[in-house]
Amino acid sequence: MLTLGQTAPDFTLPCDGGISFVLSAAQPAPVVVFFYGQDGTPSCTNEVMEFNTLLPDFAAAGVKVIGISKDKVAAHDKFKAKMGIGFALGSDFGGQMMESWGAFGEKLFFGKQVIGVLRSTVLIGGDGKIAQMWKVDKVKGHAAEVLAAVRGL
Repeated sequence: MLTLGQTAPDFTLPCDGGISFVLSAAQPAPVVVFFYGQDGTPSCTNEVMEFNTLLPDFAAAGVKVIGISKDKVAAHDKFKAKMGIGFALGSDFGGQMMESWGAFGEKLFFGKQVIGVLRSTVLIGGDGKIAQMWKVDKVKGHAAEVLAAVRGL
């Protein structure tokens, strides 16, 4: 599990467009890493699009944004093209990165205990340390909350 103040574990994930995202290569820029369930589902699409709408503000603050799901890269390519998404969508198809970051596990889904992606966000400072973490229960307004935290760095 991740803790505030620890150095974020480095990762490399394949992304849409045939690129890879390497966390350590993003430094010294702060990075917002958010985990979501699946491209094209209503709540996940809303979350991705809220981050996308605020992308110019994140960019003005010098922050990189990456959304990560277990979707394959081909699905990300289609989703990104359809929705006009301006940031990287990483594919953790096997879920190993999500598990190690505490973003995959048991959750309540429509009243049933299931195993799946735990919607969450991690803000990593330019020094590579975890500045803030969120377990996301409500998508609406979450990206703005993260942006406010970014501005407080």
